[in-house]
Amino acid sequence: MTKASASEIEAILRGSHPNPFAILGPHDGEVRVFAPQAAEVSVLADGKRAPLERVHPEGFFAGPFDGDHYQLEMTSGDHSWVVEDPYRFGLVLGEMDEYLIAEGRHRQLYEKLGAHPITHGGVDGVAFAVWAPNARRVSVVGDFNAWDGRRHPMRRRLGPGLWELFIPGLSVGELYKYEIISAHGERMPLKADPVGFLHEQSPGTASVISGLPDYSWQDRDWMESRAARQDRTAPISIYEVHLGSWRRGAEGEILDYDAIADLLVPYVTEMGFTHVEFLPVSEHPFTGSWGYQPIGLFAPTSRYGSPKAFARLVDRLHASDIGVIIDWVPAHFPSDAHGLGKFDGTALYEHADPRQGFHQDWNTLIYNFGRREVANFLQASALYWLDMFHVDALRVDAVASMLYLDYSRQPGQWIPNQFGGNENLEAIDFLRDVNCRVCEDYPGAITIAEESTAFPKVSRPVKDGGLGFGFKWNMGWMHDTLGYFRRDPIYRRHHQNDLTFGMVYAWSEDFVLPLSHDEVVHGKGSLIRQMAGDRWQKFANLRAYFGFMWTHPGKKLLFMGGEFAQDREWNHDQSLDWHLLDDPLHGGVQRLIRDLNHLYRSQPALHRLDCDPEGFEWIDASDAQQSVLVFMRKSDDGAPPVVVVCNLTPQVHHGYRIGLPQQGGWREILNTDDADFGGSGVGNGEALQSEDIAWHGRQASIALTLPPLATIILAPE
Repeated sequence: MTKASASEIEAILRGSHPNPFAILGPHDGEVRVFAPQAAEVSVLADGKRAPLERVHPEGFFAGPFDGDHYQLEMTSGDHSWVVEDPYRFGLVLGEMDEYLIAEGRHRQLYEKLGAHPITHGGVDGVAFAVWAPNARRVSVVGDFNAWDGRRHPMRRRLGPGLWELFIPGLSVGELYKYEIISAHGERMPLKADPVGFLHEQSPGTASVISGLPDYSWQDRDWMESRAARQDRTAPISIYEVHLGSWRRGAEGEILDYDAIADLLVPYVTEMGFTHVEFLPVSEHPFTGSWGYQPIGLFAPTSRYGSPKAFARLVDRLHASDIGVIIDWVPAHFPSDAHGLGKFDGTALYEHADPRQGFHQDWNTLIYNFGRREVANFLQASALYWLDMFHVDALRVDAVASMLYLDYSRQPGQWIPNQFGGNENLEAIDFLRDVNCRVCEDYPGAITIAEESTAFPKVSRPVKDGGLGFGFKWNMGWMHDTLGYFRRDPIYRRHHQNDLTFGMVYAWSEDFVLPLSHDEVVHGKGSLIRQMAGDRWQKFANLRAYFGFMWTHPGKKLLFMGGEFAQDREWNHDQSLDWHLLDDPLHGGVQRLIRDLNHLYRSQPALHRLDCDPEGFEWIDASDAQQSVLVFMRKSDDGAPPVVVVCNLTPQVHHGYRIGLPQQGGWREILNTDDADFGGSGVGNGEALQSEDIAWHGRQASIALTLPPLATIILAPE
């Protein structure tokens, strides 16, 4: 029987031994236990009890025992309890897991890292695994061991720097963190689990044992049809939602996922949106970041309930044929002490050089995309949401900041790439790889880029030299058109190009037209407040803008509150002002959005060729003097075209003649000046007849009454 040396025992007592499994547990006829919480420890096996000797007063016990299967009976005062010894259990992670993680190619990383309730060696408990290659020691700590890092040090696996430990007897709901001693002997702040599946509600920062979500999905029909529903030829109209402030309870309290589902699902269905997009639901410590500074990339935020409850929300949306998009944030992460920053005492997830690893705009850290384990971690996060929660699309935040090394930096504040350029080649490779994996592993799922520059081929396939996104937000369109509608109509004649310029590049990418949360914060005011004119004109301008947007090529996105002209700027700490719907003008805007959505979905000409130049044709974009635009939308399936006319001045135009693509009867299928929408009711009735008068280069034409500050949509009978 080989006894532990005094120095080895001392290393265990001080929590500095690099390999606790070499000392603790059964070894050569002896069992060794570190239990500072116990006065006495005995081995129980085969119905026999054998006391261990207390060989060190701080709680190191040892004694003879020949075997591997036993339990420990511990006593302290009048209290005694029986536990399993974590240090008698063998490995949990397999060699292939080690190999794939080291190679950065483990697509289901979340099935191995994190905290997983399992049965190991016939005993129930929790298997912990974490990547910390430069640590001297890693321990699991929690209430179960009085947050004492000496009591559950982990086994180090050679190779990629993994640490693992099976702790018998633990169960779902326990709080835990990792205590890490750096290579230099520094005790790091306690760290939350990078692959934790549930975290404490803020201001708590611990991870919570929960395991992978166990949910019985009922959305087979949706999953089989979603590829067609998310194709570039499909109508896609997205309602962007911040879960904490869409609606709140009667006392201003935050609603949980189930309560939100009770209200959100019927509302989105009635309004005709095809998708909802949630601002980041990944766990984040600071509510005021809206989720854009996440720490738990594998955990739906516990602010609104459990992971299973979030799954129910997605399932209920799918049951109503509503797709689910979540904002996913691989561009940066916060430097909170319990997060990923200096995780094992080194710049593990981030770059060490602040010229590469620190975002000046947001005071956040930048992932080292060139490190294969980090890229694998992020890719696994993307796939996790598609796998475990059946999410249909990832909207990737701040892509421009990932693509450029000099993003928001002055000369001397950034490091060029190996060719001397400003492109972040490692981030580009990472994005391409993620987009390929999404397409290959989850057919029908898509990714959407928030990208604000002219970087080429963002939404083109990787095989064609693109980044591989399904769609890209059209930030230029948003900037130009919103700027136009802020202008007094008297000056609009000089800025017609703000509305027409977007067609110059409309087919360079597959676009989403976004009026997002970013346009109604930081002093910009709500959409209705940004419109020009008096109160009536503001509402008329907003209705006309929405009419222009819903008929313009590109998929649609509108942030919550915009659909009923929320009056004040968005505040993440309170509910939207739903009482405004008692006002006919606000209610009218809501009815307009509902009708626009249903029209967009029912008219193939308005969506099938959203991303194809064959689907759009100017009839007349030259009447800047009167701020009138006339264009046509077309389909490729034999469906009739529609003609759109925008009059963006407060003057009514009588007898305004436009060319038509075909002769015969036409009707006004939507008019943003309709009295039901809060307008003045000026319009053209339902039955219209073309005339054989050539106009705008066409053989047929019609004379219309153009309502003030309005968009009208015409369709042939």
